[in-house]
Amino acid sequence: MYFNYRLASVFLFFLHLLSCNSEPDVEWTNLLDKDLSQWENYLSFRYPEGYDDEILLDDHGQEIQPIGLNKNDEYQVFTTSQEDDECILRISGEIYGCITTKEAYENYHLKLKVKWGDIKYHPRKKLLKDSGIMYHSIGPHGAEGWRSWKLSQEFQIMEGHMGDYWSQATSAIDVKALIPEYIMNPVADTGQDFISLGEGSDYPGYCLRSVNNEKPSGEWNEIELICFENKSIHIVNGEVVMVLKDSRYMDGDQAIPMLKGQIQIQSEAAEVYYKDIYIRPITSLSPELAAFYQ
Repeated sequence: MYFNYRLASVFLFFLHLLSCNSEPDVEWTNLLDKDLSQWENYLSFRYPEGYDDEILLDDHGQEIQPIGLNKNDEYQVFTTSQEDDECILRISGEIYGCITTKEAYENYHLKLKVKWGDIKYHPRKKLLKDSGIMYHSIGPHGAEGWRSWKLSQEFQIMEGHMGDYWSQATSAIDVKALIPEYIMNPVADTGQDFISLGEGSDYPGYCLRSVNNEKPSGEWNEIELICFENKSIHIVNGEVVMVLKDSRYMDGDQAIPMLKGQIQIQSEAAEVYYKDIYIRPITSLSPELAAFYQ
């Protein structure tokens, strides 16, 4: 009898600890509706086959300007439909660009679902299907080499590469990863020390996810991005695939923290679908996630 009482006490003690460390029951905000009312859109270019980061010129040698902000009605790159009472966002990929939240966010948990369509466009017809979630996005549209996205950090959405990291423009970050050698890329590994990637760092702004946890093409994948203070975590179908910290951008030789900003979803030469885009504020990391930083 004494043993049962003691066992019950231990159970209640750990239940109390769990309740003290868990995030309060904060309501999720749905970011997706049929009118994309919480987003603006930006379109840059239909890039030609073989494009390699050069400035596009017209027949008279004049620089071609991006299509611009909130011009989607004419081009229909970003459209929505209703399927079984769910709102589905289709991104055609035909023109490079993005939708961008009107609000800026910090200290949040973002979750969404994504699956691939069938169509690809130049200059990625012979490459993997591609998209991405840009976070901590600040400044003008088209700040990076492809003139399509803001200064930001990227949670890569690509066939076989969901959860990779890319820096955009002059951003940089530290990632728990294996140090690259020769032509190899760094690979995320939660058992490693943090290494710096991106502008002002020893390594370029790219890191492979720790594991390919993507579902077969045509199936929905659940993506989660958790950002708290100077930390961010990439999660694919329930598995942590990258642990990052110290998000920043470089202004000359000065590193400036980049911990808050808009969220962008890319159009990048591939048809892709998104649904169930939700966000909620957080006041801490769960003990399981906080352990990655200890």
